[in-house]
Amino acid sequence: MSSIRPAPKFDHGAALRVPPPQDQKGRRALWQWLGEEGCALDDRGAVQVSTAFGPVVARPGDWIVLSVSGQYHVARVSTAWDA
Repeated sequence: MSSIRPAPKFDHGAALRVPPPQDQKGRRALWQWLGEEGCALDDRGAVQVSTAFGPVVARPGDWIVLSVSGQYHVARVSTAWDA
């Protein structure tokens, strides 16, 4: 049985959407924004982000939220509606 993590309480900070790997300008902005808190994982654009709950993988289209408290959170995009 797996445990369910409580949803993080967001305190209205800033957010940046993970760009696709071919968006070089967007990727540069992402690395500048994340600094040492993020790293590339694969050639499909996945990013590992250090969060309050430990490392989390964000994929292109997901949102990385930086809360006012200085913690990163990953908000996933639902793929249920993708064709």
